[in-house]
Amino acid sequence: MKTARPLPANFQGRPFTVVEAADAGVSPKRLRHRSLTVLGRGIRSLGPTPGLPLSVRVRPFIEVNERCAASHLTAAELGGLPARQPKEGPEMYHVIRPEGAAHLNRPHVIVHRMKLYDDEITLLDGIPITTPERTWLDLAEMLTVDELVVAGDSCVRMPRPEFEARDQPLCTLGDLQRMIERHKGKRGIRKAREAIALIRVGSDSPQESLLRLAIVRAGLPEPELNVPIIDDAGTRHHEPDLSYRKYRIGIEYEGELHGDEGQIVRDIARSERYTGLGWTEVRISKRHMAHDAKAAVAKVRTALVQAGWRPGR
Repeated sequence: MKTARPLPANFQGRPFTVVEAADAGVSPKRLRHRSLTVLGRGIRSLGPTPGLPLSVRVRPFIEVNERCAASHLTAAELGGLPARQPKEGPEMYHVIRPEGAAHLNRPHVIVHRMKLYDDEITLLDGIPITTPERTWLDLAEMLTVDELVVAGDSCVRMPRPEFEARDQPLCTLGDLQRMIERHKGKRGIRKAREAIALIRVGSDSPQESLLRLAIVRAGLPEPELNVPIIDDAGTRHHEPDLSYRKYRIGIEYEGELHGDEGQIVRDIARSERYTGLGWTEVRISKRHMAHDAKAAVAKVRTALVQAGWRPGR
């Protein structure tokens, strides 16, 4: 077979649809050449594509399927919602289409046919995708309650404009509740109802959410989230990840970046501020979160008792 004619530059290194290639002048014969990988009916690529961004990999699978949008775990990853992804097996893309639409059976695609309203679809980088609140509700089909709380906390948290390109939450608690009420018979709805009662505005990371859940389930008071310390003179200081203002206790989750030299210096300065303000700092790391966060809960309980808290008081 003769050497294939080079593809236009914008088709190299990414999957594409036969329709868009034909519109760009690529001949049917070239699209049948063995140098191209067939990813499904109407989808081709020149070589493997695993290193590409998810938005680039999933786009052609949405474009070739009418009335479809990215959903479930795929929508969560595209939209930045924390959700456990499968670790093994071939990559599969989740797409949703309205109930009553024709059955769709394609490789690399998991199709969900269910009730779907127009206002539950939005565009992200030009790709139809379920809205954050609809994505959250769909995740109830496959996540645990705690994982669903983590995703919900991420949906409703207020972003920090100095670090993020937005100043509004992805959605509100009211939006999540509206999804539950709109899809009362949906699979996973009981789990969603349990999770929404535990979602809080203010958690900045999945670890903070899981730590809060562990603390409350252990029978300890529910901590506040990222509330600034105000001293007796009314001066505003830093915001502990979790805190008990009544007992002057701040809880800080130390992520992986806290091993950085610059961060270590900042953490020491923070500890000194705690001492100067008359507060107790409780530092939690990943190792404290093992075995249902028993070590983390023990540290928080000790600090509370030393500050005067008693169970049942």
